[in-house]
This record gives sequence, structure tokens and C-alpha cells, in this order.
Amino acid sequence: MKTLDDIMQHSTFRYMDHTNCTIFQNKAYTAMTSFAIDDAISTAVSNHMSPPTVRLWVHPKTVVLGIPDTRIPYLKDGVKLLQDQGYQVIVRNSGGLAVVLDEEILNISLILPNMRDISIYDCYEAMVTFVQHMLKDVTNEIQAYEIVGSYCPGDYDLSIAGKKFAGISQRRIKDAAAVQIYLDVDGGSENRARLVRDFYDIGIQQEMTKFTYPKIKPQKMASLTNLLGRKMTMENMIHRTKKALREISKEVVIEDFSLEEKKTFQKRMKMMEKRNEIIHKFL
Repeated sequence: MKTLDDIMQHSTFRYMDHTNCTIFQNKAYTAMTSFAIDDAISTAVSNHMSPPTVRLWVHPKTVVLGIPDTRIPYLKDGVKLLQDQGYQVIVRNSGGLAVVLDEEILNISLILPNMRDISIYDCYEAMVTFVQHMLKDVTNEIQAYEIVGSYCPGDYDLSIAGKKFAGISQRRIKDAAAVQIYLDVDGGSENRARLVRDFYDIGIQQEMTKFTYPKIKPQKMASLTNLLGRKMTMENMIHRTKKALREISKEVVIEDFSLEEKKTFQKRMKMMEKRNEIIHKFL
């Protein structure tokens, strides 16, 4: 496996903090917007019109579904349950299953060029190593393996003592890879897990399905605050991200969206809206 240094051999990184902002005046800043933004940046990075980029983003109460989630037998009932609990519901354009976002979940997108010949596993390893580096002063116990009983389980679940606090997905555009992670900083981890468990319960209703959906055990999920035994805040995690980025690169630049990126964003946003028509019809 390649290390963080192997994958991130770049002297300059672009840093974008979208944890509390509006991106474009004519578009609401939602999780759907964020996925379209990552696509636009990935296109620019692939075309070498932007440096490799680390982007941070946070969204209020949202459940992000994967494509397999849209195929559950009683999707309408499942979506209604989530909406009744005050959650927006969207379908993402990267892999995985349902995850929960809120103000205590930090999302980090690591967007890298020249990835055509780099395996998806090596890119996952790069993100794992980056997070381990971010938290190296408070723990050396972060492991990456599937946490059975968590929501959106995968080989690169990040956990401490068998409890998951983060999950990673990946999307490739041309020669770029956007490796996206959600980090449970603080808050009600088990409540989030119960919400996704209830979504599957009401959406499947014990019917047979071709796809195997996770049997969620809320106690398998935890926040960094809980796992580290110390209060972790969004501000602290943002600071840690910036510090880690400075440590692995020679230069960190902050650049606004280019005109070309804005054009690409508009196209990608339309694609996200098309993908989400299956949800919109329930509104």
C-alpha cells in the first residue's frame, strides 16, 4: 500500500473552507450543492487548472442516500420518516449507503490529480493516513476496517476500540480522485444510527431484497468526543485539518472559484438534480 507521502507528492495545495458559507448566490448551499462543487473542482484538478485541493464542508440535518438505498421496496415511506424528523434527503453521486449529516459532522474532500493509475485502495489509505496525522497528538488507536453493525459499512470505516466515527467514499472524474470522508466530531452518534436503522426498517419491511442492507446496531457508532474522552469541536477539527495540510505541503493557497469551475458546477448541479428526481417526487 502507498503511504500519504506517496500519494500526496504535491508542493502546493488549495484549501477551501465551506463549513459555513453560501457558494453561489443563485443556489442554496445544500449537501447536493457540495457534491456538485466537488465534481467541478475535480474537473479543474484533472485538467491541471487547479492545484490539488482539500475542501471542508458541513450541512444541517441531511440524510445522504446511496444508489442502492433508492431501490428499497418502500422508499417513499422511508423518505417520509426522515423528512418527518426534520431531515433533508438527497442521493449522492459517489459510492456507499445512507449516512447522516448535521452540524457536528465534518466532511473533508481530498481531491488529487494524476490518479488514473493509482488504485482506489491507495487513495483510501491516503485519507486514512491524513486523519491519523490530524489526530496523532490525541490518539494512535485509529484503525481502518469494516465495522459490522454501522451504517454505510465498508473496508475503510475508521474506528477506535471497535466503534466507528468516520466513513470514506470516493469518486473519480477523468484523472482526478475525490476522496470524501465524514467525521463524527460530537453529538448523538447512536441517535443518528437509530434514524438510519428506522429508515431501513420502514423502507424494507422484512421483504426480500437483491441487495443486502446493513443491520444497524447503534452502539457500534460513536463520536470523537466520546471515543477520546475529551471535548472535540468543529473549530478544533478545522484547525487540525489546516495544520496537517501545512505539514505535508510547502504551500497552501486559498483561491476563489474560477469562471470555468462555475460553468462546470452548473452542469454538475443539473446532473445532481436529475439524480434526485426520485426523491423530489415525494416532496
